[in-house]
Amino acid sequence: MRWRSVAAAVLLAGGLVTSAPIAPASAAVPNWSGLDARDHTGAIPAPGTLIREVPLAPELSLRGAGAAYRILYATRDQHDAPAVSTAAVFVPHGEQPPGGWPVIAWAHGTVGLGDDCTPSALPRSTRDDEYLTHWLDEGYAIVATDYTGLGTPGLMSYLNSVATARAVVDSVVAAHDFGLPLSPRWAIVGQSQGGGAAVSSARWATEFSRGSGLEYRGAVATGTPANIEEVVKRAAPDMVLPPGLGPAANSYAAYILAGFREARPDLDVDSVLSPQGREAADLAETLCTSALGEALAGRTPAEFFRAPLVSLPGAAEALDEYLGIPVSGYDRPLFLGVGLRDRDVPPTSTLSLYDQLTANRQDVTLRVYEDQDHSGTVLASLPDSTPFLRTALAGGAGG
Repeated sequence: MRWRSVAAAVLLAGGLVTSAPIAPASAAVPNWSGLDARDHTGAIPAPGTLIREVPLAPELSLRGAGAAYRILYATRDQHDAPAVSTAAVFVPHGEQPPGGWPVIAWAHGTVGLGDDCTPSALPRSTRDDEYLTHWLDEGYAIVATDYTGLGTPGLMSYLNSVATARAVVDSVVAAHDFGLPLSPRWAIVGQSQGGGAAVSSARWATEFSRGSGLEYRGAVATGTPANIEEVVKRAAPDMVLPPGLGPAANSYAAYILAGFREARPDLDVDSVLSPQGREAADLAETLCTSALGEALAGRTPAEFFRAPLVSLPGAAEALDEYLGIPVSGYDRPLFLGVGLRDRDVPPTSTLSLYDQLTANRQDVTLRVYEDQDHSGTVLASLPDSTPFLRTALAGGAGG
């Protein structure tokens, strides 16, 4: 099935939304389970090294988990510098299978950039508890990174493809390092922001885990933001968003600006932002999704700019490097799920990515859910993604 013409039309129309919040609606005080790494200053070992593990507070576990932990591990950040990140590790009930539990790396959706938004320090949403419990019931352990900068020093680099991939891969390597009966076979699953993270991580999974003894097998992504860099390149005072996207676009634009300007201080992103834009990016560095949405209510992304973003020399190339998702070089199969009623990530984002991947002869499966929105696609995809992942992890899909 070909979707390129429709996808291109919608992308050219514009739109600066990328992913919907997964955090519970009410604000919660983070519980660090005795492992508070916000001000970590210790020596940082090689990427993928486990630094510390503790039991996860019971109220932060999943319904389907037999045991749960919070870990601190080494990785590299958006500046390619040594960094640390945290993750939650969940293992199923019962005895492990011969060879250990295969592992799923969970890549979460947008929660915000501030430490108070850290997923492993907060209860999971009802949807995510049901979704992740399904994978536990299937016999998979789950390693759920927070991404570097959430609950650890530095700023989480929102939608940064390479930095996120490092955080995902290194979390799985580290989780194999404290005595749990885990199989070397592993796969990646992600939704929304995490859908993009899952696809990017899939591209570099084998490379970034080389020498660890792990066996990467495949990835599942739903609600995937792709080709977002082409949208952001049109950011300007006269930009027009498609109708029906709603005020959430303000928050996602602010998160992108905050992450991009931190990753590329050489570009002086603030110089093309209006006072409202600088304020929005500043707020985005600390406020979680609900609070940021309230703070930016009534504004539009166009108001954030006093000049086009790409008027900065080198900005277009930098956006490609920061946001771009590779469309070739995958060594294991990909599964893409998209709901045609998605109003957070336009469906054409996934459909255009599928066209690009198939044009490059990548092993990709697409499933379209006509009656599902952004969040609904997560659970609706399970009848398709479950056998896909079962085959991949059993070794039925080669590279």
